[in-house]
Amino acid sequence: MEVSGKIKWLDETKTYGNNGFRKREVVVTTDEQYPQHILVEFVQDKCDLLNAYQIGQQVKIGINLRGREWVNPQGETKYFNSVQGWRIEAMGGAAPAPDMPPMPPASAFEAAEEQDNEVEDDLPF
Repeated sequence: MEVSGKIKWLDETKTYGNNGFRKREVVVTTDEQYPQHILVEFVQDKCDLLNAYQIGQQVKIGINLRGREWVNPQGETKYFNSVQGWRIEAMGGAAPAPDMPPMPPASAFEAAEEQDNEVEDDLPF
């Protein structure tokens, strides 16, 4: 499954427990008639996939739906769902390289000099 839209919020990686469980969350706002704000969590080594992305960027995320059953101390059964990301890519291409400098504005470039070279038409028709 996939979800696509614009990154609205991007959290830092957080570590939990003695085992070093890592989790990082991102909220993507979908491009629909009624936009949805979808929280997607990336866990363990997948947290690092979000390093190249920033708020406002259009992305497509590969997701898995996860569900858990939990019985509370009173014996009541509760169910929890989560949306877990496993892949992310920028819409329209790859993620920008973090070390890449920004492109200078068009005004920083000089126009090429026009040359008066006539090309002979040597086509046979």
